[in-house]
Amino acid sequence: MEIVKNKAVLFLRMIKFSHSVFALPFAFAGAMLASAWRHENGGIAGFPPAEKLFWITAAMVGARSGAMGLNRIIDRKIDAANPRTAGRELPSGKIGVLDAAAFTSVALLLLIFSAYRLNPLCLKLSPLAILVLVLYSFTKRFTWMAHFVLGIAIAAAPLGAWIAVRGTLDKEILPLSIAVVFWLAGFDVLYALQDLDFDRGYGLHSIPQRFGIKRSLVLSKLFHFITWLLLAATGVIFGLNIIYWIGMIIIAGLLIYEHSLVKAEDLSSLDTAFFNMNGYISIAVFVFTFFSLIG
Repeated sequence: MEIVKNKAVLFLRMIKFSHSVFALPFAFAGAMLASAWRHENGGIAGFPPAEKLFWITAAMVGARSGAMGLNRIIDRKIDAANPRTAGRELPSGKIGVLDAAAFTSVALLLLIFSAYRLNPLCLKLSPLAILVLVLYSFTKRFTWMAHFVLGIAIAAAPLGAWIAVRGTLDKEILPLSIAVVFWLAGFDVLYALQDLDFDRGYGLHSIPQRFGIKRSLVLSKLFHFITWLLLAATGVIFGLNIIYWIGMIIIAGLLIYEHSLVKAEDLSSLDTAFFNMNGYISIAVFVFTFFSLIG
């Protein structure tokens, strides 16, 4: 039993399960907005059916676990060469490649089965979602736009949840989905700063590698400003009330504080800026959307 427990802990560390806080709240926000949008047809505003929420959650767990598994397998040699990541489960030998591949396969099968249980359009789009997940791990080998590919992968959270509830792809959810693209790209640029020297030496591509630290910080701020504008557009499109706009003020404050933590001459607070602030931001989007819809 202890062996199984330890193995499970290793797999959860490999996929950084705690980072699920980034995408899952956006999925729930997308599902609630979809439910509210169809309220005039008899639905309960802000409350998707429990079965839908269950399979949306299962699809998110499968997608994210599969994505991280793929990334760790594809990047294992790069991780082994990078002092910051050499201790990860695959390069250190704590988890074997075959075990990681089996885990990843199960996760992706969970995604496909969950999509099947949601509706036909989700099932049809699931191979495209997997293709994006695979593509991301290779993009940093040839383009500094890799941050946006990762953003597109995470943007599937609100977009996929919307499709899961409505069974259609509608333009109303696009501003929130695109907001996630720029939000993710913005903080992934910050995260990539810590590997700037390694990326240059190994021939990998990123915005910091292409534009340097100072310009990368400016671009990250720009991406997050665009994020805020798109979140504001979401509030207008769905007619969200004052509660949402209070949330928008708080989110603006969180974004400003996040960028105050990272300076060109001092990157020591990157972990706080990356995990804590962005976890708070994603949860804030969900919480204030929720209370706006039920208020």
